[in-house]
Amino acid sequence: MKNSEIRALTIDELKQKITGEKEALLKLKFAHAVSPIENPMKIKETKKLIARLMTALRANKLENA
Repeated sequence: MKNSEIRALTIDELKQKITGEKEALLKLKFAHAVSPIENPMKIKETKKLIARLMTALRANKLENA
């Protein structure tokens, strides 16, 4: 997901995306613990996406306040 797409999301959409990505990260971690996943870099990418989403959420909240 590109930063321009992230900035276009509303606060509610950002919260939903963050929740979904956190669940996906948890599933990836469990899958990797049981047996090595095909692409372990996917965990790192998911963490970075969550961080970008949380940053955009914080920026939107400050902008609207």
